[in-house]
Amino acid sequence: MGKISGARIMRTRGGRRWWAVALSAGVVVAAPALATASGAQAHRGRVRVVARIPPPGFPALPHVMGRHIFEGTYDDPAGDHVPSRVLAYSPTGELLDSWTVRHQNLNKPHGVQVAANDSRGRLLLLDKTSGRIIRLDPRTGRQTLYSRVPDLPTCSQAPAGKPCSPATQNLSPMPDYAAWGPGGSLYVTDYQQAVIWRVPPGGGDPHIWLASSKLDGGMFGTACILLMPDHHTLLFDQASNGGLGRGGLAGGNRTTGKLYEVRIRADGRPGRLRLLWQSGPADAPDGCVLSRAGHIYVALAGASNQIVELSSKGHVLARFGQQYSGTNDSSVPFDTPSGLAWYGTRLIVANQAYLDQNSSNMALLSLQTGELGVPTYVPPRAGLRTGTGRHRHPG
Repeated sequence: MGKISGARIMRTRGGRRWWAVALSAGVVVAAPALATASGAQAHRGRVRVVARIPPPGFPALPHVMGRHIFEGTYDDPAGDHVPSRVLAYSPTGELLDSWTVRHQNLNKPHGVQVAANDSRGRLLLLDKTSGRIIRLDPRTGRQTLYSRVPDLPTCSQAPAGKPCSPATQNLSPMPDYAAWGPGGSLYVTDYQQAVIWRVPPGGGDPHIWLASSKLDGGMFGTACILLMPDHHTLLFDQASNGGLGRGGLAGGNRTTGKLYEVRIRADGRPGRLRLLWQSGPADAPDGCVLSRAGHIYVALAGASNQIVELSSKGHVLARFGQQYSGTNDSSVPFDTPSGLAWYGTRLIVANQAYLDQNSSNMALLSLQTGELGVPTYVPPRAGLRTGTGRHRHPG
């Protein structure tokens, strides 16, 4: 593939060699603890600006690997023809490197989320438009196709016995978040098709793991997903239950979001959905993370513009930022806070500014929680095939 376009800022710091040193000892995804517990607790709730996001802007999901924060740019609701970028930052906000995503359809809304990394430190990008899961090696810039989420017909239109979407609308695939399972499978939420996909170890064709009308959000569906510390339970949320199926109307107001748990059974199949929490109307729950104390933090990307902290039972413990305005003690309010990632006791928040498109609010913010987060789970051979198959071109 060779190198891709985009600023190679890392060259001033050793380029490829610098990445090799950073990753050669194995991928450390546990967020560093940079503050004492007492000091962090004293500053609980403090928000600071880490970095302003350059064009094309609209940051979606931050991803922390070692001491680096990776951020993908998402789509501009006004439309543009600028390829998406993946940006690498230091914890202090220094832009270290940048890559341009290849083979996007720039005539459609486009963007990527940096959803995970494999056991060799390669990033997995979820492409909004094409359904691609792209593997990006930050040491070389090489991009390969890891998997592709297919476009499903709705079950009302599909032949009997064929894979289908239980959504009421026939919408295109939109892989949104991903989490590794204990055996190296990748579980991927689909924002528009009311399913959770399972990609086999090492990549390849995904299969529907969970399909339910409860995952039908209309246009605003299943978002974050993470593996709980028991390594047998997945946590995920819904931006809304806006579909008109059974899952849409059973919860009352269709604009409310949901937070669910579902167990990975011994036979690999999903267990029953367990509802933990329901958001307020038009809150649009998006990114979520788990603390070591069992608290769940959820970014409300809708009208509230807040970060909410929940107990393990789904009770609201705290809210950060003023409701609706998103005002906090930094120079940038919460403005469509989207993805979340741990860095020590701080939450890195991607401020997307999606609705008002205010570029000055497109930033990575840091929210001090006063507690440590659960490290992102990466199995020892995550992303590696059991055979010797080669990965394909990302187109």
